[in-house]
Amino acid sequence: MPAPEASQDTASLVKRLAGPSVTKAGLAKDQTEINQIIAEASKGSKFYDNEKRKDKDLTERIAGILKQRGDLLRNADIPKIERTVDHMIADLEAHRDLTQIIVHVDMDAFYANVEMLDNPSLAGKPFGVGHLHGVLTTASYEARKYGARSGMPGFIAKKLCPDLIFVDMHFKRYSEMSDVIMAIFKQYDPNMYPAGCDEGYLNITKYCEEHSLSAENCVQEMRERVRRETNLTVSAGIAPNKMLAKICSDKNKPNGQFHLPFDRNAIVSFMHDLSIRKIPGIGRVNERLLESIGIKTCGDIYTYRATLCLMDKYFGLQFLLRTHLGIASNSVQPVQREERKSIGAERTFSPLGDKEQILKKLEEVALELESDMQKSGWAGRTLTLKYKLDTYQVFTRAKSFDRWISKKDDLFSTGKELLMHEWPVKLRLIGLRMTKLKDLRATEDKGIKRFFSAAGPSSPGKRQKIERREDLESEGELDAADEAREDYESMPGYEEHEFEEAGLEIEIPDDLATGASSSGQALRPASHAKPPSFLSHTKPASSSSKPVSTKPRSSAHKPRSAAAPKEGVRSCICPICGKIMDTDNSGLNAHVDFCLSRGAILEAQVQSLNPQERKGKKR
Repeated sequence: MPAPEASQDTASLVKRLAGPSVTKAGLAKDQTEINQIIAEASKGSKFYDNEKRKDKDLTERIAGILKQRGDLLRNADIPKIERTVDHMIADLEAHRDLTQIIVHVDMDAFYANVEMLDNPSLAGKPFGVGHLHGVLTTASYEARKYGARSGMPGFIAKKLCPDLIFVDMHFKRYSEMSDVIMAIFKQYDPNMYPAGCDEGYLNITKYCEEHSLSAENCVQEMRERVRRETNLTVSAGIAPNKMLAKICSDKNKPNGQFHLPFDRNAIVSFMHDLSIRKIPGIGRVNERLLESIGIKTCGDIYTYRATLCLMDKYFGLQFLLRTHLGIASNSVQPVQREERKSIGAERTFSPLGDKEQILKKLEEVALELESDMQKSGWAGRTLTLKYKLDTYQVFTRAKSFDRWISKKDDLFSTGKELLMHEWPVKLRLIGLRMTKLKDLRATEDKGIKRFFSAAGPSSPGKRQKIERREDLESEGELDAADEAREDYESMPGYEEHEFEEAGLEIEIPDDLATGASSSGQALRPASHAKPPSFLSHTKPASSSSKPVSTKPRSSAHKPRSAAAPKEGVRSCICPICGKIMDTDNSGLNAHVDFCLSRGAILEAQVQSLNPQERKGKKR
């Protein structure tokens, strides 16, 4: 089957250009006209060219998937496969848990409403927090009526809403208000999980029992306390698990709550007609992949269950069956310090091609990362350089050490070494991230001897940073164990893991750049270093020991790391999958490039299990 042609006029490209936050509350239901304005305003830009390239790549990939689907279906015993899947569904149903009252709380247009507290004249006006030449972090509900929203370039938002007012970001203020709000939530669940500065998950089962309150009344009381003590409003979803609670919190925004009945039939009915895009964890790319085989709603998952079973490696059968049934984790607990996986910092700026200016930015990032690591008590053994070209393509390069590092001189010199192998480049973002961490505070507690022991694998953790889950090219910090969770409760994915509340990559002005670190301040949305917590359990699946190809991904920007001087073969640790290998830096970087294919990682991990093990995992 020939690959369908992708042109700048395709509906898929227009939809892609609309961005990841098209499901935000307050937006028009029919965004056709808005999307056309965005597409027209984007034409001619490097951003447009990059999105067009990615749309074309995905279109060609879908053509290949459809061909493979045809080949598989031609020789398949569909009724037998459907019966097999039906048994899996029955097994999942047997483990459905409706005993816990889970609440997802989400502040309404948090940054925008905090700004209105300090500047009441903004009330009733369309405004966005951000800059004309940057990206909006959020938009008021008045601005959303015109299509302006988070993650949108300022100039596009201005095209949609000519009267749009731009307001500077005030991270310290957001952090202060977040602390007050989270303190209120914790009175209802001391073990709540903050999923960002303005949202979180609570289990109020015990509180309701102790205070003889219904879930509805308890949440109403909680929301009223937030409004009374902060003059801010919060929306909430009440459901038996975290996935459902998160979906429900968006039902009656702003300043509302939605209680999904704790009944199996009510839940399945609720999910049946729900757009697949409403599922946290399914963004633009996975939406297109699913729609290509006929799945537009959660109810369609059952209809096409045989196809999904045959193409499990592409779509993640277990995750989608759970989605169809409305079954997910109801475990709520705060992230522990020992679960931290990485720590990093980065800068976004207007495109630069001057070496000295870029190195100055790199030095600032290295200094910030050193400060964060010292304050929070971490050292690491693998440093990853992330850089975004002026064409919006993102790449990573990594180097491992046989010692623990945390000092600015080491961070800067290594980042410079990795960057110079790619020179000349014109950049708009540069960042450094340290993985394979050593907890120095634990070292202090358990003695200096442990500090010199070999670095072991660390558990997946949450990074708190304002970043956008856009495409796999920009996901150099992902860990394979983070992506192949127990029960395989996530889609393999291709170019994204961009559920909207994961956060946005914000173009932060230099004078506010201290707010862009990942040191764990309360103002930053939840990390994207692992799948959404409601799609996983706390224990990661073991990484596969199966050998993985080191074939690098193809790209218009050809890496020149092969030209780097050889340092000899040594033991290296991949910052993405944690694989230990004997190679040089060139081999490590080639392996890192491969690891950016999350689908391939997940497939390798699943296929490395024998059928009995896979069955055991899926249970």
